[in-house]
Amino acid sequence: MMEVKVVCREMDCGNPVAESRGPLDEDGRRGVILIRCSGDESSIRQCDIRGRPGDCIGRYYHHVTCSESVRLVDGAGLCSGRVEVKSNQSWASVCEADFDRQDAEVVCGELGCGAPAALQGGLYGEGEGQTWDKEFQCKGNESLLLDCDTSDRENNTCLPGNAVGLTCSEPDDVRLVGGGSRCAGGVERYDQGEWRTVGAEDWNQEDVAEVVCRQMGCGSTVSELPRNTTRGCPA
Repeated sequence: MMEVKVVCREMDCGNPVAESRGPLDEDGRRGVILIRCSGDESSIRQCDIRGRPGDCIGRYYHHVTCSESVRLVDGAGLCSGRVEVKSNQSWASVCEADFDRQDAEVVCGELGCGAPAALQGGLYGEGEGQTWDKEFQCKGNESLLLDCDTSDRENNTCLPGNAVGLTCSEPDDVRLVGGGSRCAGGVERYDQGEWRTVGAEDWNQEDVAEVVCRQMGCGSTVSELPRNTTRGCPA
C-alpha cells in the first residue's frame, strides 16, 4: 500500500481504498518493475524503479482505487487523519462544527475502514489551504461523502484548531478485492495500518481458503486460483 499511497497522491485522488492485480498482457502492453516506495514520495518516479518500459516479465498489472473526493491527512495510517474534501481541484479542511458522527460513518465506510472511533477538532493539526464552506448532513448510509446533503454554514468562520480529525476503527483483517463482488477476488490482509496482498507463495494450506470464505460470511470455497490469489466463495 505504500506504492498505492504514492499513486493516489500523485494523481491528486485522495486516500487509497483498494489495490488488486490483473493480467498484464490483457491489452498487449508491458510494464516496468517497481521495487519499493516509502509512501512519502510525491511521484512514483521517485520510487525505486528498475528496468525500462517493456522489461517487466511478470504477468500482472496493479489496479489502484483511490477515494477521489475525501482523504484523511497526517494520521497514523490509512484510517486516521484530518478530514479533507476535494473542492474545485484543491483540498479543503472540514470544520468540526460542520461534521458529525453520521458524516464520519460515511467517510470511514468510503475509505474501507471500520466504524468511527474518535472525532475531534485539531486532532491531526490544521490544513494549510482553504476550509470547506458547507455543513454536511449525512444520514450515515451514503456510499460517498459527496453524496450527502449539504447546507450553508451558519457561522461563516472556522476558528484555528477546529479542523476536524477523524479516527476510524480498524477494519476486518481480511477482504477480497477486484473480483466483482464481496465474495470473490484477490485476498488482502490488514496489517499495521495497511492492506497487504496475500501472494500465491503465502498460500500454503488448502484449508486457508475455507477460513477466508467463512470469515467473510460467504459460504464454502468455489474456486481457487493461486497464480493471482483470486478466490471465489458462494455469496
